[in-house]
Amino acid sequence: MAERIGVLGAGYVGLTTAACFAAMGNQVSAVDIDEAKVSRLRTGEVDLAEPGLAELVAKGLREGTLAFSGDFAAVAGSTMVFLCLPTPPGEDGTPDLRALRGALGDLGRVLASGTIVVTKSTVPVGTAQRVPEYLGRADLPVVSNPEFLREGHVVHDFRCPDRVVVGADPPDSLAADRVARLYAPTGARVVRTSSASAELAKYASNGFLAVKASYANTLAELCEQCGADVRDVSAVMGLDPRIGPHFLAPGPGWGGSCLPKDASALLRAADSAGVEFGLLRDAVRVNTRQRTRMVRAIRTAATGRPDGSLDGVRIGVLGLAFKAGTGDVRDSPAVAVAAELVRQGAEVTAYDPAVQSEMDGGTVVDDPYLVAKDAAALAVLTEWPEFRDLDWRRLAEAADRPVVVDTRNVLDPGILAEAGFARIGVGTPVEVPDACSRPRLHPQALAGPLQQRPDRPAAARPVRGAGGDRRTGPGGRP
Repeated sequence: MAERIGVLGAGYVGLTTAACFAAMGNQVSAVDIDEAKVSRLRTGEVDLAEPGLAELVAKGLREGTLAFSGDFAAVAGSTMVFLCLPTPPGEDGTPDLRALRGALGDLGRVLASGTIVVTKSTVPVGTAQRVPEYLGRADLPVVSNPEFLREGHVVHDFRCPDRVVVGADPPDSLAADRVARLYAPTGARVVRTSSASAELAKYASNGFLAVKASYANTLAELCEQCGADVRDVSAVMGLDPRIGPHFLAPGPGWGGSCLPKDASALLRAADSAGVEFGLLRDAVRVNTRQRTRMVRAIRTAATGRPDGSLDGVRIGVLGLAFKAGTGDVRDSPAVAVAAELVRQGAEVTAYDPAVQSEMDGGTVVDDPYLVAKDAAALAVLTEWPEFRDLDWRRLAEAADRPVVVDTRNVLDPGILAEAGFARIGVGTPVEVPDACSRPRLHPQALAGPLQQRPDRPAAARPVRGAGGDRRTGPGGRP
């Protein structure tokens, strides 16, 4: 049976939820307080570079199953309302629920009795039980339905989820039944739990991914010290079905809008409960150290010394988004590393196919070949596939020194060797073709720059766009 669905928030989660539910045959009204965004969405203009999302929005508008508004009254006739609102971390790491609480106060004044209120926002354990208090009424059933969407794959993940979690008290309530039925077209397994278990499951999942990614980065550091290749080691590990191949690739650290925030919230929850979660705390520490290690590697490659001065040294950066497939720079390790290079005096020129923002103290260009001009070193900080297919001979000719720090291990060593590039990876042997043994390279830079111990963390900096500052460091939220 089709539902009349209201969605509060039209960001990554909210817009995807609204568009996908509309495509499943429901009548959906999405509300957002950003009137400019609402105006754009009404014309089918989608700001998010997500495959298939703009097409679904256009389809919903065309068929009349999807509408956008800036007024809470638009969801007054809904049979269920999904909360897809930001819950950024506060100064102490606790999620800030002010947007959620404010919206629920407004919602409580317009909804009909019996309307199901569904929390998709990532919220602390116990939030669902407090929702009636925030609504100011107890006649609205509450269900927890956390999202597990990956940026760059949100439409696919919503329509083909590996699991759907529906939490309610009790788990077999009629409200939970109706929410679970919404996902029947996906064919996904629905896990029914209490609201507390559903809320904690989201944090637990992202916390584990953070631990696994930091394990991979620590393993890469060990490989550098003992002469192993992390690509081979992780491939062997990934063949074990108990481990799996995902999140075993080292890099400049994990970031984005979810993992840092959720790791912080999970640690805060553990502290409040008197539980010592040292494993996750160490993962966060490793993540900070990894960004610092990447800065040191790039500095060594560019100057020939781990402590070499970067004043006036030109460095070309490929990638600013926190991962490939998205233009999101929130808490991006790439931005943090680039910003620290700038802070240490480097002249940084950066390119990212999905990021057009400006960078404090650096230059963002729209042509990848411009980053190599007179560069003492290049650094790949985001794993965009197109970087593998660049004309590396052309880059070598433009660079002052043909050396690249491949922090994502995505480049083809053979292609680099033919172009005359030395490659410094993460957890891999330094690859120096015969053609590179020339004065244009610092021999010391190729002796294992990642083996040096870090000195201090790479601080994140703001990235400014046309609409004002976009904070992209720790704590940086939209």
